[in-house]
Amino acid sequence: MQTLQTTSLRVVDNRLWILDQQALPARSDWLAVDSVDELVACIQALKVRGAPLIGLSASLLLALLAQRETQREELEKGLETLRASRPTAVNLMNNLDRMRLALAADNYRDALMREALALVDEDRQLCDRIASAGSELVTPGSRLLTHCNTGGLATAGVGTALGVITHAWRQGKVQQVWVDETRPLLQGGRLTAWELGELGVPYRLICDSMAASLMAKGEVDAVWVGADRIAANGDVANKIGTYGLAVLARWHKIPFYVAAPRTTLDPDCPDGAAIPVEQRAAAEVTGVAGSFGSVRWAPEQAAVYNPAFDVTPAALISGWVLDSGVITPQDVANGALR
Repeated sequence: MQTLQTTSLRVVDNRLWILDQQALPARSDWLAVDSVDELVACIQALKVRGAPLIGLSASLLLALLAQRETQREELEKGLETLRASRPTAVNLMNNLDRMRLALAADNYRDALMREALALVDEDRQLCDRIASAGSELVTPGSRLLTHCNTGGLATAGVGTALGVITHAWRQGKVQQVWVDETRPLLQGGRLTAWELGELGVPYRLICDSMAASLMAKGEVDAVWVGADRIAANGDVANKIGTYGLAVLARWHKIPFYVAAPRTTLDPDCPDGAAIPVEQRAAAEVTGVAGSFGSVRWAPEQAAVYNPAFDVTPAALISGWVLDSGVITPQDVANGALR
């Protein structure tokens, strides 16, 4: 396989490497991934994360395993194991559906490689189209608020919501970005702040609970978020805390936009109630862990509720920015996402 490089994925000498996103921003550690079980562990530990990137890493690993003479039956088993690793992010399922078709080909080893590389190339292109379409909605002098991480760390390209923001900044439209820390795993504080700093985009990091006061003071002009799954009626599953921002934005009459690739659409899912929401470990809420080690601040036996995502109803969304263009609430009502 050819050498491949994205912000957080590498293929060198037919071996997959991932940038350990749990080690950022303190260290840039690249981890070799040689098996399905290793990748599942990295996905579940959020060493590799972001709905598009999860799907791409799974596709690339299957293609590389095929090049190592792994048999079709074992690849099929690995595909199903990967499919179950993150139940909410539909990009993973959509990518693996295409890899399954390639696996059925007579020359499945070459077919898997072609499909995996095509998925990476498509993701880069669709990120550019999302950024271009979304930036048209950004007004000059904007102060934009974003949640979680939706940049190059989460995709093969420039990102989704963060791609829009950085593209608009290069156009001179963005005054400042408000970055939610994104509890409990701090993807905003650790990852989005790191990405914006690397790009030179002006930002200020805030605790999630500070967003309401900023909106009340008139210091937020729009909210931009990504998505892990978009239902046919426009409901969106995204990182926990997104729904609260949408409610706040509606109260304060602030536009709330979702930027995502078409691989995030699930036309077979009727609405948000049908989206499976992953429940994660209590330790993520009772303390914090990172490159520095771990700290626990809650009682050891504290009962915890820790959903990884929440669902934002379509009625609270001002627009869905896809690689095909901007979808309006009226478009969604007319069945544009079905």
